[in-house]
Amino acid sequence: MSFPAPSDHSVDASLDLNQLVKNHPATFFFRVSGDDMAGDCIHSSDLLLVDRSLDPVQGCLVVAAMDGELVVRRVHQVDGHFKLRQPGTESDHSGDFEVWGVITTVIHSVVGGLL
Repeated sequence: MSFPAPSDHSVDASLDLNQLVKNHPATFFFRVSGDDMAGDCIHSSDLLLVDRSLDPVQGCLVVAAMDGELVVRRVHQVDGHFKLRQPGTESDHSGDFEVWGVITTVIHSVVGGLL
């Protein structure tokens, strides 16, 4: 199998992750541990860009402080209040939590061990 050679104008000279960041002081990187969110295509060792200045909205992915640890979850609004959806279920987390930041970008390696 062969691929056509890319033209000079279609290849970026370099990759700058700063181009993905909208608010530098409020953005941090978060490395995922575990495959709880595999149903949302977030896997162990993925690198997340998280913006703490953004407010969560219905259906977005967040990093939240829950039960003494930081977790990645999807946010759902129920009766005007945000809930964290348990991975792989239609159930919401019933305990207290604090949204730490909204995930803006997921960097996922397709070749194991490269990130």
